[in-house]
Amino acid sequence: MPHPHAKRTGEPCWADLMTSDLPRAREFYTRLFGWTASDSGSEYGNYVTFRKGDADVAGMGAHEAGSELPDAWTTYLAVTDADAAVAAARAAGAEVLAEPMQVGTMGRMAILMDPTGAPVGVWQADEFTGFGAFGDAGTPVWHELNTRSYAAALDFYTRVFGWKPVVLSDTDDFRYSTIGPEDDMVAGVFDAAGHLPDSVSSHWQLYLGVPDVHATAATVTELGGTVIREPWTAEFGTFALVTDPTGALFVIGSVDEPPAAEKAGTEEDGTGEPDADLPIG
Repeated sequence: MPHPHAKRTGEPCWADLMTSDLPRAREFYTRLFGWTASDSGSEYGNYVTFRKGDADVAGMGAHEAGSELPDAWTTYLAVTDADAAVAAARAAGAEVLAEPMQVGTMGRMAILMDPTGAPVGVWQADEFTGFGAFGDAGTPVWHELNTRSYAAALDFYTRVFGWKPVVLSDTDDFRYSTIGPEDDMVAGVFDAAGHLPDSVSSHWQLYLGVPDVHATAATVTELGGTVIREPWTAEFGTFALVTDPTGALFVIGSVDEPPAAEKAGTEEDGTGEPDADLPIG
């Protein structure tokens, strides 16, 4: 469906992958999701735009030769002034990984590391506003900040991006807030301090929709990716945590689940409550 919140300030408007193997990643994602891929040419560093039908759904670029950065997806938040957003973020304790830069006539971007250690992009739209579709198979369906410093993260994004978080749960076992209006939530913040392995830092996580999570997880393996967590069912659907062939992490989530009220008690433990050890979607 159309992505009505792509221009809502402070909310996710785009996601792209930085990869060490552009051809391999291109084949993986086009075959997994039925995407088509178009190369922007040398003027834009051969940046690839993925499309589902006629809708822009994600992007991809290549790491510079010799880069030691891991392959990873980045979520971008919409801003009206990238330079002002970066200044505010720096004042609020963020590290600037890439200073604001103009991307031709498309817009202006920057990359930050928030005070809790999670990289995140900012995008000031000119000609390009971001996602052309959201919430369907083959498109993004959710964005989630898994943070080791939950209160600090909420404070930072509220101050810099104008968030108005809505508390979903606030217990020591499961602390989570959502972003966006009640009828059009687009992102979540998970208190992952007690759940992330020591080797995993705070990070933004991209969820991509599929009609059948179990079948897609099997295809991930067939295409050279890895299933990190086998499919599980939670209050909001069925999910699997996977990587592409070079290790970039993302979540596949079902888009055909009935409303939560119709499927109470579908958790693996039979309680119907989200498993705090896993993203909830």
